[in-house]
Amino acid sequence: MIQTVTEATEQIISLRKKHLHRAILIGISGIDASGKGYITAQIQNLLLNNRYQAVAINIDGWLNLPEIRFNRTDPARHFYDHAIRFEEMFGDLVLPLRKNRSIELTVHHTEETADRYRTCQYIFGNVEIILLEGIFLFKKPFRHYFDLAIWIECSFEPALKRAIHRKQEALSDEETIRAYETIYFPAQRIHFEADEPQVFAEITIRNEETKLVS
Repeated sequence: MIQTVTEATEQIISLRKKHLHRAILIGISGIDASGKGYITAQIQNLLLNNRYQAVAINIDGWLNLPEIRFNRTDPARHFYDHAIRFEEMFGDLVLPLRKNRSIELTVHHTEETADRYRTCQYIFGNVEIILLEGIFLFKKPFRHYFDLAIWIECSFEPALKRAIHRKQEALSDEETIRAYETIYFPAQRIHFEADEPQVFAEITIRNEETKLVS
């Protein structure tokens, strides 16, 4: 169902009222550079304005190091299979937080341009709503964890323009285009075929333009 940010937030609030014994887990996913972080921030702000304790977690800190997530042999498939430490993220952070609503956890994080891990601490208390944002969230093994799945619909062309503009991985324009056309977007096509994330998601939010109007 195609909705606005405001409509999606209202549905999250309605769902929260049905699950008061634990935090609810909302997945927000889409292709690389689709605007997942931007839309997640919009939803979080609306929830906070309505006095709900909502936290946003970006999965990028749970990337594997470059020597693990990249491989020149079949790079797209390798990235799809090895980009994110999903089992560690769900097991150590997301599921305990969903169950207990609070957590203090020190983990190893990395940035996209880093070649080593850094220490990161999560300290959350009295959480009502978890907004988990990132690529490949709706792989089949992890679907049952989510109370609601939101897909950010964005075609590859505007996503690539965003990626070039933000220079997130400190690459030149040419290197960014090459990385997206040989690794990231082909990996998303594998995701589409294997997992049908758009079909699985209960809510779709369109974000073809640079800015989203809710």
